[in-house]
Amino acid sequence: MRVLVVEDDPGIADGLTAMLRAHGYAADACLSLAQADAALHAEVPDLVLLDLGLPDGDGRAWLRQLRQRGQTMPVIIMTARDAVHERVGGLDDGADDYLVKPCSPDELLARMRVALRRSEGRASPWLRHGRITVDPAAHTVRLGDEPVALRAKEYALLLVLLRHAGQVLTRPRLEAALYGFDDALESNSLEVHVHHLRKKLGDDLVKTVRGVGYFVPRPDEPSD
Repeated sequence: MRVLVVEDDPGIADGLTAMLRAHGYAADACLSLAQADAALHAEVPDLVLLDLGLPDGDGRAWLRQLRQRGQTMPVIIMTARDAVHERVGGLDDGADDYLVKPCSPDELLARMRVALRRSEGRASPWLRHGRITVDPAAHTVRLGDEPVALRAKEYALLLVLLRHAGQVLTRPRLEAALYGFDDALESNSLEVHVHHLRKKLGDDLVKTVRGVGYFVPRPDEPSD
């Protein structure tokens, strides 16, 4: 899952992106609203972490513009502004959640999972597909009753495919979910991750649409 961090303090931005990457997210940081607009133009993230006091404008005004343009990805405000009217205003402007800095990484990650779950229309904290059960909080995968060990990128790929079950995801879309703008990417990396998922979770799990991308069928769809 791709996360865009909009934060003008380089130390905080670097710390957040490092923490997110360590937990399997593809994270990029922007130090201004202009940089954030450029990043959104290049690739729409799955979630935005937004500071309010940016050098070239106010985050709340930017968020309102974001929603007016029809951008629907979850946005979590992270700011030192703790007044009630700021919290209420941020939520009314379109934020999915509001966190006052400093906050613990565990709480932030939990709130991100909730925001993503809501955006997908899910009530359950787990992702299930046939005999596969994924627990995003614990970063565990089970096939039936057996645990399955996945590498970080394999796990991230499985998550994005299951979250969009039934949809064909293009190669650029999948690569964007797995890698940040500055990450090195081998030409066959995606194919290698797909191969490993099929080997560990079943040959019929991930389908190929030649020249387009990959998808996981919905559980009630025929496998062929």
